[in-house]
Amino acid sequence: MHIPRHFRAGKKGCRKAKPGKASRRAPTQGVRVKALLGLTLSVFLTATGLAGQGMPNPAPVPVDRSNKDCLDCHSDPDLTRTNAVGRVISLFVDEARLARSVHRTNTCVSCHVGVTLQHPDDERPVGPVDCARCHAAQSETFHASVHGRALQAGRAEAATCQDCHGGHEVVPPTDAASPLHFTRQPETCGSCHDTEAADFLAGIHGKALTRGIREAPTCTDCHSEHRIETLRGAAPQYIARDVCSRCHASERINTKFRLPSDRVETFFQSYHGLAAQYGLPVAANCGSCHGYHKVLPSTDPESSIHPANLVRTCGQCHPGATEKFALSRVHVDVRGVRGGPDVGSRINWWVRRIYLVLIACTVGAMLMHNGLLFWRKLCHRLRGHPRTVLRMDRVQRWQHGLLASSFFVLAISGFALSYPDSWLAHLLGNSEPFRRWVHRWAGVVLLLTGLWHLVYISVSAEGRRLLRDLRPRARDFRDLVGMIGYLVGRRSQRPLIGRFGYTEKFEYWAVVWGTVLMGVTGLLMWFKLEVTQWLPRWVVDVALTIHFYEAILACLAIVVWHFYHVIFDPDVYPVNPAFWDGRVSAEWYREEHPLDPMCPAPSRSSEAATAAPVGASTPPAGTPSESGPVESKRA
Repeated sequence: MHIPRHFRAGKKGCRKAKPGKASRRAPTQGVRVKALLGLTLSVFLTATGLAGQGMPNPAPVPVDRSNKDCLDCHSDPDLTRTNAVGRVISLFVDEARLARSVHRTNTCVSCHVGVTLQHPDDERPVGPVDCARCHAAQSETFHASVHGRALQAGRAEAATCQDCHGGHEVVPPTDAASPLHFTRQPETCGSCHDTEAADFLAGIHGKALTRGIREAPTCTDCHSEHRIETLRGAAPQYIARDVCSRCHASERINTKFRLPSDRVETFFQSYHGLAAQYGLPVAANCGSCHGYHKVLPSTDPESSIHPANLVRTCGQCHPGATEKFALSRVHVDVRGVRGGPDVGSRINWWVRRIYLVLIACTVGAMLMHNGLLFWRKLCHRLRGHPRTVLRMDRVQRWQHGLLASSFFVLAISGFALSYPDSWLAHLLGNSEPFRRWVHRWAGVVLLLTGLWHLVYISVSAEGRRLLRDLRPRARDFRDLVGMIGYLVGRRSQRPLIGRFGYTEKFEYWAVVWGTVLMGVTGLLMWFKLEVTQWLPRWVVDVALTIHFYEAILACLAIVVWHFYHVIFDPDVYPVNPAFWDGRVSAEWYREEHPLDPMCPAPSRSSEAATAAPVGASTPPAGTPSESGPVESKRA
């Protein structure tokens, strides 16, 4: 009978059984049959000439062995091998512990796919288990970690999945027997990182962990789980924002353990935090002062932030630092309550409040003075240029006012809903339902104003005339081309404009388009449950995207286009008052709209007193002279 080599004493690194121990069990009848089949297959290949013809050696054929076949040998506690770095590895498999693991339903060969019929006589070492066959996402993340990169670089001592999770006795990390249980992580990681583990256990975090406090940070809480990252050389902002703040910015943890709640906030308000946010790579981070693994409270004499050690700690970045320099506080809360922990904090508190009162009084007085001065000069300017031309009638002014008011409310409330952490959201309070309903009712006002305008241009004579004058024509395109030539210096005169030019027509039809589009998409989002009774949900999602970007386009168009023509244009600055009483000056109207049949002709006195403006055109002859208020019938 053939006896596999691993049953022979002293072969290939397998240790002999100790005296007094029972000998290993003989191979089972099934093993003998499978070995015989393998031998028969080899003889057949040789006889048919398929072997030895320069063909590459085929990979070992996996076999369907039962766990019992493998445990015939691997149930021996003394079965070991020595790895590439001289480390003795036990090949013992505890059947009882395997039955309790998360892989208890797997067979041995489902993980050890390199096992063949001839194992172990073929002397082919069984390769490492490829966990990616079942755990693809975790394995991909692991390969990007410092451990995975070390393995790819050929470092045999780098940690593998089995080094952290265990081999045959893998249990969930929530199980106290798991090497990754939070109480056992220092021991597991310390098998390779013994110095760091010792420092961690001596620090306040490690001591809390040994007391069973789950909120205490573990190795994986700071260094991540599968994508283990080295924090040496990491950006200071990342250390403070993404590592330490996980606990020290947590309201639950700070409240439960009575920790200061402002440590992360005050760090980013300090010079170190501001420098870190601006990307300074040598800016101090949390660990620069508090330490990394051996973090101790300031009352501990060994702590790097103990008063006796502050000069040495600060001197690492500030050579020549003195004791008085080190007394400055990093976590300074200038908005804190009066009576801080030291004299400097209390003085800082008073200085801040004195300056807040000083700034409010000084700037407030300046604003009041200049506001009154601005009003007086504006009134004087308006009186100096009588506004006799009616540009907008009463109905049009009311429609414009409702449109402008609802637009501003929609813009503020809409962006407050999209950016709940912005100052716009705080301006409307911390109630999301309030912001939502303000936005909806402002939308209702906008749509009702649009319906009113639609009735106005359909029923009233002035409204129909308004619509007719705002209709786009081919001349508008020629005026645009002519204006571009004038603006770039290719023409000496501006094109002559009638009642409405291409600027007003563009604005009017853009408002019509935007109102319809925003109204339809807004209603789709408001009544999404009713809409999705008939249409798929993606229609609402597309409506939301259109609504958001159309809002951005509308707001930018108002600021860049409309505000220039009615506010920032030097001819009307600081504001065109037509929105209030509908009237403009005859001089401005003759210069901007000379082709309007209702444009007033210049008086003889004004012709003699003032020269023609540069680029202005003389209005057509035969227009009525100005003898009093003239109504332009403009919208």
